[in-house]
Amino acid sequence: MPPVIPECRADADPDVMYDALDRAGCLVVRGMADGDTCARVRAELADYVEAAIAAEDDDPDDFFPGRTHRVVALMHRSPTMRDLMMHPVTEQLGDRHLLPNCSKWQLTTGAALEVGPGAREQVLHRDEDLYPYFAVPRSNLILASMWAMSDFTVDNGGTQLVPGSHRWSADRVAEPDEIVRAEMPAGSVLFWAGGTLHGAGANVTDADWRYGIVLGYTLGWLRQEENQHLSMPAADAWVLPEAVRSRLGFAMDYGSGGLGFYDRSVLAAAPNR
Repeated sequence: MPPVIPECRADADPDVMYDALDRAGCLVVRGMADGDTCARVRAELADYVEAAIAAEDDDPDDFFPGRTHRVVALMHRSPTMRDLMMHPVTEQLGDRHLLPNCSKWQLTTGAALEVGPGAREQVLHRDEDLYPYFAVPRSNLILASMWAMSDFTVDNGGTQLVPGSHRWSADRVAEPDEIVRAEMPAGSVLFWAGGTLHGAGANVTDADWRYGIVLGYTLGWLRQEENQHLSMPAADAWVLPEAVRSRLGFAMDYGSGGLGFYDRSVLAAAPNR
């Protein structure tokens, strides 16, 4: 039987939802955002995406394929994405996936990815390879998500995944018939475990730019892939709700014994405070 990516609606039972994610290492949740919400995100990021360089000369050995717009610092640039970062479904799945290994979890990276026609497929990889000191298969370190701002199809670069690979040994290589493409309408979200093999698919269309936004989350005591403390000025972060600030990593991890402490008087003296 060929592998499949399980699917559900955003109003599905959270326990059933996480059981599917835990079993397959990936899950598509439909109906996470409506058309107006997706349009707001695209409008807030439009100038940055337009200014991003999509390299025409692609080195097949590069980790990031060419012909793709990439924009980071999303939490500083898109208020709507800050709301989506805290979506109740993400909160439920994140708690189940990450809290057994930490007392708080945080955003590790965010990026808008517009994959253009002619972009090659990305090499399959595990997000948790950022932390090579843990043996594969690892305990849950990362929960990743891809928000579809446009429809994802097999032809326009729908994300490649290898269901079940989050349980594999490090030396096992995926066979072609074990790789599945995520197809989902705009407003859906693809979740995957940090140990699941995945990568952007090739865009073989003539004019269809596939637009997705990656939000990855990790344990509160691990270093974030994207330095949120530089992507967003501390003075701007401090006026956000406490829960949002904590999710961005601007908070102590008390469960670890105090990682992330700081002097509040320095922040209070910052410009725009």
